[in-house]
Parts: sequence; C-alpha cells; structure tokens
Amino acid sequence: MDTQGPNPQLIDALSQASSLELFQLSTIIERMLADPRRIIAVRSRMHLGQTVRFLDWHDGRMRSGKVVAMRDHQVTLHETDARREWKLPYAAIEPPPAGAQPAASTATTPAPPAPSQPGRDDFRCGEKVSFEDRYMQTQIGTIVRINQRTATVETADGPGWRVPFRLLRHVVDI
Repeated sequence: MDTQGPNPQLIDALSQASSLELFQLSTIIERMLADPRRIIAVRSRMHLGQTVRFLDWHDGRMRSGKVVAMRDHQVTLHETDARREWKLPYAAIEPPPAGAQPAASTATTPAPPAPSQPGRDDFRCGEKVSFEDRYMQTQIGTIVRINQRTATVETADGPGWRVPFRLLRHVVDI
C-alpha cells in the first residue's frame, strides 16, 4: 500500500472473494506481519525521539509522530499535530529510508546526552536480569558468571546465554 491508498483493482478483486478466502488471506497476512524478521527490519531503523510516518487505521491517512517507546511488538508514538499518543504494531510504521539525514529542525536542537550503558561493574552473580534474544523474545534469568565482556545467564527453559552487559536489564521482584 502506498501513501495514496490501496489499489482500486485490488479492492475490486477482494470484493469478489468469498468470506472464507478473505479469512484465509487475513490469517496469512497476520502471520507475515508477526514475523520477527519484519519487526526487526523496521525496528532497526528506528530510535527514540525519531519522527516517523504511520497509518491511522481509522481513516487510512498517513500521519506523523515521534517515537517515545519501543516494545517487543509495538511502538508508542506521540502524534505531532493532534498531540495524541498511539500504540501501534511495527507494521503500521513507515520509517525514514536507511541513511536518511535528520530533518533540519532536529539538527538545530541539541541532542540529549546518551544514557550510559551498563557495564561489568553494574551486575553481580545471582542477580535476576532480562534481555531480548535475537528473535525479540524477552528472556528472564539469573546471572551465573561474570565474564570480561558478557554475563552468562541461565534461564528456566534451557542452557546459559552469554549476553553483552549493554543488553541486560535488572529485574526487580516485588
């Protein structure tokens, strides 16, 4: 789908399909959109504070918003014009092309200082931590060894993971 809307011939062909065929197509599309590779492809080109375009499912129009949070399967945007917050799947986002230069308005605003990344001294053996694996699944486990650049984390469902400190987050039990 482009920014002008769906192709009229496609809409006509879909209107001729049976309900079962439309349901099958819907199921296939949902599976394809939930594919972690597609999510990673969009997510890897986004960062907090970035302005992106997204599809408003109410009226089918493209809108602009600033990325305020990124989760496993959805992104939270603050709409530029209406001052509304949107929680959307990554499939609804149109990030700028790879290598695109930031807009002139953001270039004049000084960037906030980058948060310091956690290092070896921030973690201890026995601490409960979480991290996202390569398939964007959140894993929770306990640190069993501190290495030079990584921590060995054991999870409930398998062998230990060697995880860089920058990817680890402390888990607090309440």
